[in-house]
Amino acid sequence: MTQVTPSTASPLVKQWRDLARHYAQISCRLDKALHERHGLGMSEFEILDRLVEGGKDCVRMQELGEAVHLSQSALSRAVARLDKEGLVDREMCDMDRRGVFVRLTDAGWGRWQEASPTHREVVEESLADF
Repeated sequence: MTQVTPSTASPLVKQWRDLARHYAQISCRLDKALHERHGLGMSEFEILDRLVEGGKDCVRMQELGEAVHLSQSALSRAVARLDKEGLVDREMCDMDRRGVFVRLTDAGWGRWQEASPTHREVVEESLADF
């Protein structure tokens, strides 16, 4: 078996590290800009963005978690913060008591409209150099 040393890291490992570094940099920029200008974290904005993008009246928490790539506990905390601010509502599913739906409120729609240009601006600026 070949021993792996730092000098023998494959091009794919280097590519992965570059990708992870870019993701971390863009995430930090997004989080900072969204928080400073709109009082939202990156994950909270992403939840609002997916609710708007989905075009549905409401979305199951499970579907939302798959779309935003958060753990169940991280998603629950983020949705609870949005709910507390009145940006989303949570409802139990009538057919399946284990299911929880998340619905965008008018206030959530408004905050998304305010924050969306900031999000798009940071993403465009960040990816222009990628």
